[in-house]
Amino acid sequence: MAEKSIDHAFMATSLTSAATDPTFAGALSFMRRRFTKNLEGVDAVVWGIPFDAATSNRPGARFGPQAIRRASAIFDNDPQYPFSRDLFADMAVIDYGDCLLDYGNHQKTPATIEQEAAKIIAHGAFLLTLGGDHYITWPLLKAHVAKHGPLALVQFDAHQDTWLDDESRIDHGSFVARAVRDGIIDPARSIQVGIRTHAPEDFGIRLLYGHEVEEMTADEIARAILAHVGDMPTYLTFDIDCLDPAFAPGTGTPVAGGPSSARILSVLRKLGSLDIRGADVVEVAPAYDHADITAIAGATVAMYMLGLRAERKATR
Repeated sequence: MAEKSIDHAFMATSLTSAATDPTFAGALSFMRRRFTKNLEGVDAVVWGIPFDAATSNRPGARFGPQAIRRASAIFDNDPQYPFSRDLFADMAVIDYGDCLLDYGNHQKTPATIEQEAAKIIAHGAFLLTLGGDHYITWPLLKAHVAKHGPLALVQFDAHQDTWLDDESRIDHGSFVARAVRDGIIDPARSIQVGIRTHAPEDFGIRLLYGHEVEEMTADEIARAILAHVGDMPTYLTFDIDCLDPAFAPGTGTPVAGGPSSARILSVLRKLGSLDIRGADVVEVAPAYDHADITAIAGATVAMYMLGLRAERKATR
């Protein structure tokens, strides 16, 4: 045990050093990355936004970042499957902690998120955000577009989130409509995967409905995404309710008939050629979870996003 250490999230001597914490102990940052606000020399940032005041059904996603971090402890420092590499050997990743929000003044929330995200992005770091409900993607998109210009949106979700509003509502079901209306995303190059509900508008966004996903192979789904998006800079948002409730019961608006975690993880694995400029995992609500099923799925999706980033960095 002499070579072992614990609480790597605080004790790490390097941003690329491996952790040796027991899975059942130690400080629970995301994948044991160092907790810090120092962005110097950082390639990627994991950031939590514990916000769920925009939910239309069951609240609880404010506890999502905690649950995803806890579940991520299962990833030890062996080469991560299926990437066959230590994701952090050549990619400096930090856990930036959580966004501080005023729970009594939600109208301040979007600007707070956007400003803090913009600060991270300005340093050139890739931002992976843990939600929180899906409203948080709206200010995150604005911050990314300010840096990168209009983006394609690749959205894994049971819902289209294209309900129109008056721009003053705090609502997790309208961020896509706003993004199209304000020129934040290019609907002709955007795609939504796993949709199992109907909304008044699709704005020309390509839809892969749940029943279509069920009949397609993972390779067919990935090829559809890659062909539609092409080489356009992309934002990847993953609502955990894209998965069937059998694989993600811990969410606010579960919808039956969705894909398995295995199928969608296989799809994500094939998206390495996408020019992903930012990403999030949202709507994990641990109060409705069982044995951390949903949190583990969310943590694994987040790990895959970092895995794709590590591979892309290694090939440049």
